Amino acid sequence: MSIMKSNKNEYKEYVDKISPKPTYFKNGVLAFIVGGIICCIGQGINDFYMNFMGLDKLAATSATSMTLIFIGAFLTGLGVYDLIGKRAGAGSIIPITGFANSIVSPAMEFKKEGYVLGVGANLFKIAGPVLVYGISSSILCGLIYYIIKMLP
Repeated sequence: MSIMKSNKNEYKEYVDKISPKPTYFKNGVLAFIVGGIICCIGQGINDFYMNFMGLDKLAATSATSMTLIFIGAFLTGLGVYDLIGKRAGAGSIIPITGFANSIVSPAMEFKKEGYVLGVGANLFKIAGPVLVYGISSSILCGLIYYIIKMLP
């Protein structure tokens, strides 16, 4: 028994020794820069809609969200967004373009199985749980807020 435990410890030490060490600082900087670039692009699109297309703030914000989702989905379809995501990590996942990527990626992976059983069945494979728990938690927070406001 102690020989097995010793072998497990030796193996763990060996794996720790040869495994590449994560570069947290570099990853954090890349995520910050790429996320900032995506947000700057979004602000530029929003300003374009407001200043050149004549949309009010609410309409421009909605149009900007739709445009960023389209760009994220389009770049995912071309395979570019996955390359960005490999380098940027959370910097490409957290903006709304990351949501588009999480919807399109599984759909593309299963497109060979057809539109219904492939694309349709797998479209929300990654984003589905996020949507369910996000919507559920927002309803719960809204109810708690409502109850607190109703108290004297």
